[in-house]
Amino acid sequence: MDKRLEYAKRWFDKAKSDLLDADNNLVADKVPYDTVCFHCQKAAEKLLKGFLVARGCEYPISHNLFVILDKVVEYDSLAESLRETLALLNPYSVEIRYPGDELTLTIDNATEARQAAQQVLDWMKSRFGQLFE
Repeated sequence: MDKRLEYAKRWFDKAKSDLLDADNNLVADKVPYDTVCFHCQKAAEKLLKGFLVARGCEYPISHNLFVILDKVVEYDSLAESLRETLALLNPYSVEIRYPGDELTLTIDNATEARQAAQQVLDWMKSRFGQLFE
């Protein structure tokens, strides 16, 4: 495997670790909804950046999933199908990390975020299946 794909695989592996964190928290006695949602957003971000790495291009230094998606769409127009899914995850990046105007989250939000992250993962597997084995 060439170095570019090895590096992309490392991004994908980091995303899978974020999903494992989300999964472990979802079965906890006391679920930290903000943490689950945050890790789901981070997983999607890392998957999108891994896509760009696999294509040999620079990724935007941003947590905004739409900024990253716009770059991905330049290489694969079918990635546009992820926009609605990413809209659900995008608010879980910065806004929920610190006290202040945080969102009121529930188990429904956390479960929905995990499902959205899975959709992004499944889409990436359809493009780079060999990197997820």
